[in-house]
Amino acid sequence: QVQLVESGGGLVQAGGSLRLSCVASGSIFSINTMGWYRQAPGKQRELVASISSGGMTNYADSVKGRFTISRDNVQNTMYLQMNTLKPEDTAVYYCNAKGRSPASWARYDSWGQGTQVTVSS
Repeated sequence: QVQLVESGGGLVQAGGSLRLSCVASGSIFSINTMGWYRQAPGKQRELVASISSGGMTNYADSVKGRFTISRDNVQNTMYLQMNTLKPEDTAVYYCNAKGRSPASWARYDSWGQGTQVTVSS
């Protein structure tokens, strides 16, 4: 299992930028895919972007061209650079890691505590 801690959220005006960070600890070598999800009030949690251990990325259509996900395997940190933010990007953003336990080979799905991003119009 891994532990995840997000940071970097805050209040920004529409058109502004923020960078979220997620630091992983624990069995980090067992991580396969990491990703950012978000959940707005009254809505389901949705995938924003993901990145595999090999660096392949995937983005939600709503953020393509504005957000960039990256991963620093030396620093055990994942980032989400968010540019040209819109009010509809307002949500709690969660860091996620998926992998297999080195002891049991069972799949795991770890989550951070979330960080609030608020975009004002």
